[in-house]
Amino acid sequence: MLLLLQNVLYCLLYASLIKCAVRNDGRNCLYFYPKEYIEEAQKRGIADKETVMKRSKWFMIPFCIIIFVVLILIISVWNHVMDFKTAYLQACLFLVVMNWFDGIVIDRLWVEHSRIWHIDGMEGIPYVKPWKTVVVKRGAATVLYLVVAFVVAGIVELLGKI
Repeated sequence: MLLLLQNVLYCLLYASLIKCAVRNDGRNCLYFYPKEYIEEAQKRGIADKETVMKRSKWFMIPFCIIIFVVLILIISVWNHVMDFKTAYLQACLFLVVMNWFDGIVIDRLWVEHSRIWHIDGMEGIPYVKPWKTVVVKRGAATVLYLVVAFVVAGIVELLGKI
């Protein structure tokens, strides 16, 4: 039950960070949109691709640091995990749940059903990722996160030895 609560809180943190970045205008987070959408936004004079990519770095670096530090703290401090195997299994659980939460809840449901993500002047250009794309991308990311979980587990194990 605790892991369920922690996963819900972790996903809420994830969504909250994205909401803070987007505020109330999808242009603030254009870097989340498909590449073709960004290129079309540049053609229409709505955004500059170079600026969009700079904003991506300014958001993604602190975002990833926060997400991974919080994950390590949940596993090591809140759950008192000190061994590699348990840390790895918990890291896998959190990362895979977050990955699919991002694909289904953020990429599909929130983006499709919220006016925040609609950008005036970009009518007729699809910006919601198709289900097939979400499933393929999230399937590949699941494999990546299973590898990243090794790093998280290693850090948790190291912290347990301190």
